[in-house]
Amino acid sequence: MQTLSKPSSIVIVSGRSGSGKTSALNILEDFGYYVIDNLPLSLLTDAVSRLTAENSIAKIALGVDARVPGADLSQFPQVHESLVQAYGEHAVKVLYVTANESVLVARFGATRRVHPLMMTGVAGNLPKAIHSEIARLEPIAELADIKIDTSTINTHELKEIIRTQLGVDTIVTVNLLSFGFKYGSPIDADFVFDVRILPNPHWHTDLRVQTGEDLAVQAFFAQYPEVDAMADDIADFLNKWLPQFINNNRHHVTIAIGCTGGKHRSVYISRAVADKLTLPESFKISTKHREKRFWRD
Repeated sequence: MQTLSKPSSIVIVSGRSGSGKTSALNILEDFGYYVIDNLPLSLLTDAVSRLTAENSIAKIALGVDARVPGADLSQFPQVHESLVQAYGEHAVKVLYVTANESVLVARFGATRRVHPLMMTGVAGNLPKAIHSEIARLEPIAELADIKIDTSTINTHELKEIIRTQLGVDTIVTVNLLSFGFKYGSPIDADFVFDVRILPNPHWHTDLRVQTGEDLAVQAFFAQYPEVDAMADDIADFLNKWLPQFINNNRHHVTIAIGCTGGKHRSVYISRAVADKLTLPESFKISTKHREKRFWRD
């Protein structure tokens, strides 16, 4: 009999409209959670079961709000208890965001959005909709493990609070991308390094069809101290400055390293830089070669 894995974290996100529920879900998605928003409460338990059993998803965030029928939300304690019984109290958390009424009114005015309960006809004006929503959400608010008042904080501060409360490690993916300038510079790169000043194996007939991943080309580069010096300088720069991306709430950084054709120098330097990086454990390094499809030309 196959043993099904259990999710390590299930976060049910709810809160008052305009207080930042969508922002909280986006933040959790950045943290690697599989996010489903506006999920009817009656489908919540089944959704977790299917995501776990059929897809082995370990981190799940589910948005539930007042747009579902009020009677449905009244069943939240039972649904919550069923999840706790199935996956453990440590794995199930309820995150509830709120804000002062004056702040909510100002936010709806600034965005010119209509409160969801006004759209459904439950309330005719914004103050009544805000008060009605409080009552509807009470079954969820009472069971909240994490309550965050967003009245005076921005998105970056919200992200840090959620990260701290859930004990989430911030992971930054560093993509080292080799490319050829003759095919165009990558438009999504955060840093671009030009290594065309280095010796070029292309002018050696026996090396032309090979790449920076082949031993013969690597032996060629080993003859020139400036090649490793270039890799050292790039790695030193990245080792010093990339950790600052955590403080800037960045999760993906692309380092593009280019030569003429993206086959020899940029490929070799990308690999060499990856080997020389000594970044914190919160950084995940990957190396990709954009022009690989042209390598045998």
